[in-house]
Amino acid sequence: MRIALFPGSFDPFTNGHLDVVRRGTALFDEVIIAIGNNSSKQRYLPVEQMIAFIEGVFRDEPRVSVRSYKGLTADFARETGARFLLRGLRNTTDFEYENTIAQANRHIYPALETVFLITSPTLAAISSTIIREIHRFGGNVDDFVPFPLPEPTL
Repeated sequence: MRIALFPGSFDPFTNGHLDVVRRGTALFDEVIIAIGNNSSKQRYLPVEQMIAFIEGVFRDEPRVSVRSYKGLTADFARETGARFLLRGLRNTTDFEYENTIAQANRHIYPALETVFLITSPTLAAISSTIIREIHRFGGNVDDFVPFPLPEPTL
C-alpha cells in the first residue's frame, strides 16, 4: 500500500487543498488528511468541526480519511504507515519553507519521502489565512472552500 499523509492545519480546508488530495488519489492507494496542532497558531475553526466538514467532502471516496494528531508529523507518518508526505506548492516561497521541513522530516524518519504537487493555476492565490480574514469580517468565501463555513464570531 502506498499511503500518503497530507498534513496541515487546514484552518480552513480550501479548494486548493481539495485539489491536492484529489490529485494525490491518482498517485497513492490511500491519502490521510492529517490535521496537526501547530503550537504557534491559534485555530480559527475547531479541529472537530473541520474533520466533520472534510469527511463530508470525501464521504464517497473510501481511500481518503481524516485524522488529527499532535506532535511531529514524521512520527505520525510512521505511526500510520505512511511513507509519503503530500504537499502543495503555490510559489517559490512555499518551496523554500516546505523544502526545509521535508529535510527535517526525512532526518527524523529516513523512509519518508515528500512529494510536491504544483498548485493548479486557478487555485494558486488561495490561502487559508486570506480566507479566514475575509470570513472573519463577513465576506463571502464560498468560491474558496468546498463547504459552507459557519457564521463568523468576532
